[in-house]
Amino acid sequence: MSTLLSTREDYKKLLDRYDTWLFDCDGVLWRGDHLIDGVPEVLGILRRLNKKMVFVTNNATKSRKSYKQKFDQLGIDVHVDEIYGSAYAAAVYLSSVVKIPKDKKVYVIGQNGLEEELREEGLTFIGGTDPADNTLSQFDLSNFTLDPDVAAVVCGLDTKINYTKLSKAFQYLTRNPDCLFIATNEDSTYPSSHGLLPGAGAISAPLRYALGKDPVCTGKPSTTMLDCVKAKVHFNPSRTIMVGDRLNTDILFGQNGGLATLLVLTGITGEDEITGPNASPIIPNFYTQGLGDFRAVDKSP
Repeated sequence: MSTLLSTREDYKKLLDRYDTWLFDCDGVLWRGDHLIDGVPEVLGILRRLNKKMVFVTNNATKSRKSYKQKFDQLGIDVHVDEIYGSAYAAAVYLSSVVKIPKDKKVYVIGQNGLEEELREEGLTFIGGTDPADNTLSQFDLSNFTLDPDVAAVVCGLDTKINYTKLSKAFQYLTRNPDCLFIATNEDSTYPSSHGLLPGAGAISAPLRYALGKDPVCTGKPSTTMLDCVKAKVHFNPSRTIMVGDRLNTDILFGQNGGLATLLVLTGITGEDEITGPNASPIIPNFYTQGLGDFRAVDKSP
């Protein structure tokens, strides 16, 4: 049973109960390039109360540095070390968990942000934003030369996805049985300023179908992302809460990590999905209309 927060006392109790706050970004803090009402004020309240804040996003199109610029542009005071993206998690997974040799390469389906995080971790990559791969010309397998140094394929959101990229990734994954298949996240959609668009999960879906296997996922709800946070931030799970707008990523991510969960209704999920007769089996501990509701704690009782 999920508890609806509605009174000043409700919000105050939650602030008292949790010391570390993990936030999704798209649909929680902003929609597209539009800030959601009350967000800066509420984050200011959390700063004032000395709460730890971590911003955990599945968006792999931006690096942490690029995300910091977006926070700045929207007037939100956040340090780059508080930002954890699925692109960063993918890069750390390759460099620090599986530890691919430095002379190996990564084939990228994705954009600048993913490439930047791979570069920061000292990884060499091909594909991605390379003009040779961003083409609508017909892919000709007879002209393709397999690079024997490619040890992993990483697939993120790619708004210039095409048959050439999918075909090259497929070749690396089928002709080299040791090649790793990694997805930055499996979101089926993502919220833009003007509505939903296909997400990174939709980009990797053709490869999953063609290969008949699933990738290792480094974004929410995978615990790989939380392990990445734990390596940098010390927190007590029983005093930590995950705030998100999507049940099968944000809320499940919190549940998988043993954290409390708070759903906001400013993004993907509607109230009927957690309270109606056909409610999801993934239910948050708490829910509220939007993050801005926490401004109630600064109002007179």
